[in-house]
Amino acid sequence: MATAYVLNQSYLIFMGKRIVFLDYVRVFACFLVMLVHASENFYGAPGSTDMAGPQSFLASESDRLWVSLYDGFSRMSVPLFIIVSAFLLVPMKEGMSAVDFYKRRAARIIPAFLFFMVVYSTVPAVWNQIDMETSASDLMRIPLNFPTLAGHLWFMYPLISLYLFIPMISPWLAKVKPSEERLFIGLFLISSCMPYLERFFGEIWGQCFWNDFHMLWYFSGYLGYMVLAHYIRVHLDWSRSKRMVTGALSLAVGAAWTILSFYLQAVPGEIHSTPVLEIGWSFCTINCVLLTTGAFLLFTCIDKSAAPKWVFELSDLSYGMYLVHILWLGLCVSVFKDRLELPTGIAIPVIACSTFICSFLSTKLLSLLPFSIFTAGVRRDAKKLKGRKPEPQPM
Repeated sequence: MATAYVLNQSYLIFMGKRIVFLDYVRVFACFLVMLVHASENFYGAPGSTDMAGPQSFLASESDRLWVSLYDGFSRMSVPLFIIVSAFLLVPMKEGMSAVDFYKRRAARIIPAFLFFMVVYSTVPAVWNQIDMETSASDLMRIPLNFPTLAGHLWFMYPLISLYLFIPMISPWLAKVKPSEERLFIGLFLISSCMPYLERFFGEIWGQCFWNDFHMLWYFSGYLGYMVLAHYIRVHLDWSRSKRMVTGALSLAVGAAWTILSFYLQAVPGEIHSTPVLEIGWSFCTINCVLLTTGAFLLFTCIDKSAAPKWVFELSDLSYGMYLVHILWLGLCVSVFKDRLELPTGIAIPVIACSTFICSFLSTKLLSLLPFSIFTAGVRRDAKKLKGRKPEPQPM
C-alpha cells in the first residue's frame, strides 16, 4: 500500500494529519518513565537519591509487591520511545544526506539536552542537595557524561547513538527483504536472552575477561528495537483483530515475566545488588521485548482520525517533560512519601501523577517563552508543509 507522508519531529503527517496512535504512545511512555522513577524511591538502599543505586533495599512486603507491579510493568517505557523514533525516522527520507539528517536531529534534541545538563549541575546546589565542589565537577564533566543527580539523562546517549546509526542502516532497510529482516529480528531476540544465559551458564559465545563482544553483540541492544519498528511499519500486514489478540498475549506474558523476575528475588529486609535484582528489568531482555511489542501492537489498533487536544499537546511537550521531571520528583516524594506517609500502593501512582502534571505545566510555561527550546516545532513545520504535495513512500 502506497501512502503519502512527510517525516516530522514526532510523527508522520499523512496528507497533513498525524498518526494519532503515536501521540498516545508518547504520552503513555512519558508517564511510565515517571512511574518507574517514583517506584525507585521505595527500593533504594538507605542514603540513595531519588533513583535506585548500586544496592537495593525493600522495607516491607508491601513495598516488594507494589514496586514489582508498578516498576515492572513500566519497563516498556524506554523501548517504546525508541520504537516511536524508529517508526518515524527509519529509513531516512530518500535524497536526504547524513549531514542534513544529523543537523535536523541535533536541532531537535541537543539545545534542550545541554540546557538541562547545566541545570542539573547547578540548581540542586541552591537547596544544598549537592555541594559546590560536586556542582563544579558536574559542569566540567558535561562533555563526558550526565550530572550526578541527572541519572535519567543516560537515555540521551543511546538515543543519539541510534540517530548516528540511522544513515548507515537506512540503505539496507530501504531494500531488505522481509525474510532477511525477520532473520535480524530473530537474532536480536536470541541476544535478548543473554542476561539469563549469563546468569545460569556464565561467559558464553566468546565472552571472557578480555572480550565483551559475544557472537550476537552486533544484533543486540536498542538497534533491534529500531529494526523491529521498521518491520512493523513496512511489512506487518496483520488485521486489527490479530494485532489486538497477539499484542494482548505478548503484553500479558512480558508483564508477568518482568514483574515476577523482581518480586521473586526482592526479599524484604535484605540488601540486594541492584543489577542482580533488576536482571529482568534491563530494557533489552526478552521479556521487555515481549512487553514492549505487545503494548505497541495494541496502540496500533487505535484507528481514530483525531485525539483530544491535550493528548497532542502532551505529546509535543513530552521531551521537555522527560528532561525536567527529576526536578519535581524529589518534591513530590517528600510530600507524599515522607510527610503524608501514604501507603506504597497509593504513594507511587500519586507521586508519578503529581510529577507528570508539574512537569507538563513547567514545560508548557517554558515553551511560551520567545525562542524557547521547547516550542513545538511540529506545528511550525506543519504550517510550512501546508499546500506542499507530500512525497509518496511505501508504508
